[in-house]
Amino acid sequence: MYVRNPDGSLMVNTIYNRPIYDYGDGKDYGNGLMNYARSPQGNPAGDLVYNREDYLADVFDGKWYAILTPIEGLTLTGTIGYHVDNTRIHYSHNRLYGASASYGGQNIQIQQRTRSLQYQGIASYQRTFGDVHNMDLMVGYESQGLQIEQVQAAGQNLYNPDNWTVNNTIDQRNGYGYQSNLVHRGIFARAKYNFDGRYFFMASFRRDASSRFHPDHRWGNFWSVSGAWDVAKEKFMQDQRTWLDMLKYRISFGQNGNDAIGTRYLAYADQYQITGADGIFSDGTLAYKGNPNITWETSNSFDTGFDFSFWQGKLSGSIEYFQRQTSDMLFNVPVAPSNGYTSVPMNVGSMRNNGVEIDLNYRVFNTKNITWDLNANITFQGNKVLKLEKTLLDEEGKWLSGSRIFREGESMYQLYLVKWAGVDSETGWAQYWAKDADGNEYATPNANEAYNTNRQSTGNLMPKAYGGFGTSLNIYGFDISASFAYQFGGKVMDTGYQHLLGSGTSGLGNAWHKDILNAWTPDNINTDVPRLATAAQYSYGSYTCDRWLTSSNYLSLNNVTVGYNIPEKLLGKLGLSTLRVYFAGENLALWSKRKGLDPRQGYTSSENYTYSPIRTLSGGLQVTF
Repeated sequence: MYVRNPDGSLMVNTIYNRPIYDYGDGKDYGNGLMNYARSPQGNPAGDLVYNREDYLADVFDGKWYAILTPIEGLTLTGTIGYHVDNTRIHYSHNRLYGASASYGGQNIQIQQRTRSLQYQGIASYQRTFGDVHNMDLMVGYESQGLQIEQVQAAGQNLYNPDNWTVNNTIDQRNGYGYQSNLVHRGIFARAKYNFDGRYFFMASFRRDASSRFHPDHRWGNFWSVSGAWDVAKEKFMQDQRTWLDMLKYRISFGQNGNDAIGTRYLAYADQYQITGADGIFSDGTLAYKGNPNITWETSNSFDTGFDFSFWQGKLSGSIEYFQRQTSDMLFNVPVAPSNGYTSVPMNVGSMRNNGVEIDLNYRVFNTKNITWDLNANITFQGNKVLKLEKTLLDEEGKWLSGSRIFREGESMYQLYLVKWAGVDSETGWAQYWAKDADGNEYATPNANEAYNTNRQSTGNLMPKAYGGFGTSLNIYGFDISASFAYQFGGKVMDTGYQHLLGSGTSGLGNAWHKDILNAWTPDNINTDVPRLATAAQYSYGSYTCDRWLTSSNYLSLNNVTVGYNIPEKLLGKLGLSTLRVYFAGENLALWSKRKGLDPRQGYTSSENYTYSPIRTLSGGLQVTF
């Protein structure tokens, strides 16, 4: 991390009076040239000391509304919301060390203004007829406008190391600015009806527009219907009410629209970069390839199930079947760079998720001084790609995107990888399964050969089920609760572990996993960790393949809370209604197949550069007067 003197002490920069950090650049810091350099060069700890980043924001949020009730049951509501965020960002990259040292450092100033304005008007009418017919009607209109404006300037070669302004630079000064706008419009209506609290019906419709799409494809229509029946309230169930509190059957279907695709707010239009000099404009270069034919992505959701409660709430819960089918999925499809652009926004196909959810709550004790509850839920889920854009598919009907493979009728959560063949016990080299011209597999240390002849699908990597469970206990004023989450039955690429068993060709400054101690040697030939060597072949030792697939099962302790409520008879003299002392912990523990592996990061891979949820400990007093 640090540059040291020959006696082992830290070398200090006399200008800043701070330690000098080792950036792996091989420079001479006063004791001769460092005897090595590494790539990439950098030192995050040094950057925190010598570089500067400031984020300054002025934010305003306002909401105004008016409510009118001209006649009984009719309510008119108008709402205006306004948000503005003026953010200033200062970057000062020092002139002595790191990526900007070669040109004397760099200062960057950014001013960004984000403004949004929302209007909404709603008319609702509620009425009850004959004490059993309950009606609720609603219509409305809404508008949302978002505008982002940014100005940025940058310069190189700093004069004063403590001044972050661009005026403090003398070289390569430049600036630019842009403005982006996004507008949504929508009209909607909803009708709800229930008969005597036993039969429930609801229907809704909305029509939305997005400025991301071409005017010919800007509007989308979305609707929903639902119904429910509370069986327990029927007369023929009267004899069961001693143990049956509620038994409600429900069924629903609904649609939602999605227009999000990338960061471009005009996804349908080709966009060009202005170029030229000395008052002469050049033909603009294509900066973004639009698609005037894209339109709304639609999600169709269906679910049906039962809600129940027995024995005055001692046991309650729900069980349901759900199906989520997404059509016209929005995706920036990669294309050959020779086209002059690297991707095109498209509606590429449809996909289905379906499964069963079970949610249970059980009250173990319910007395004056003791209450103990248990809860648990589990979801079994499947996934299938239903349709893909034909232009994306090869002659075998598959679409390859990096290490991902997509095929109709199969899960989207699968990878297309080289097969690991273990370690050659004689040489210690990593081996992979390749295929010859006749389709026969053979082991080879050449991973590229295996990649070109024998990549195969991993199959569905999704967990078979996921869920959570917890408990809460209140006993004589003390309370304690805990919640857990889990999943099982899937696999994930442990890329963090892969990198920690990485190449030995440039190991200076790299970290290794302790399993590297089990690497092949002439005395340790029966191992699955390849030999350590500086030869180029070792670069295949951590090649991306199915070697790194690991169980994605996990159990996490998400929350524990402990508290105590001071008895009311002790609070009277203080003029307080309640006083509670508590301690809480969030994201306290995670148990997985390998230490450092967090399967919660994704269904296909767990990245070593993504932080897990931060563990938080807190405590305090809750007072009510």
